[in-house]
Amino acid sequence: MSTAFRFCPACATPLAMIAMQEDGGLTERLRCPSCGFTHWNNPTPVLAAIVELDGQILLARNAAWPTKMYGLITGFMEAGETPEEGIRREIGEETSLSVDALSLVAVHDFQRMNQVIITYHARAHGEVRLSPELVDYKLVPPAQVRCWRAGTGLALAQWLRQQGHEPVFLEDLVQKPAAGSADSAG
Repeated sequence: MSTAFRFCPACATPLAMIAMQEDGGLTERLRCPSCGFTHWNNPTPVLAAIVELDGQILLARNAAWPTKMYGLITGFMEAGETPEEGIRREIGEETSLSVDALSLVAVHDFQRMNQVIITYHARAHGEVRLSPELVDYKLVPPAQVRCWRAGTGLALAQWLRQQGHEPVFLEDLVQKPAAGSADSAG
């Protein structure tokens, strides 16, 4: 349970863990003992895109990530937009690419971050110009893309299987320390 909320946004009373009967039974939630506000702590919708540009997959590196780490284009869905509108917006904002075709790949939970990730495959065109949020990108043929076993990496693996490629996971490529030095691919 997230404790990011400490005070009621309606009346400023400190929130407390209070058990109440709900549809699924007795549940503890952060609640305001004064006005009854409940912090539901629902997962946040996150949008992700497997961006295909000229037959290759665009992987990008966020400015806050370690040097060798690359991932999909992602962003938060905003109020008033559909998931499709949101991922088109994110792709445009982060890469300056235009989307020609968009199809839903998967919806995955990402419990560690309390998120639900909605992943699309996007065929795009244009010239890549990164937003300040991203510091690098690379284009990788689908057969050479390496997946990761969390979040968007699971959707990427699912999409690769749909394309006839057996996904290879980064963890499977890392050699055990006793066998020599470990190389990371991304």
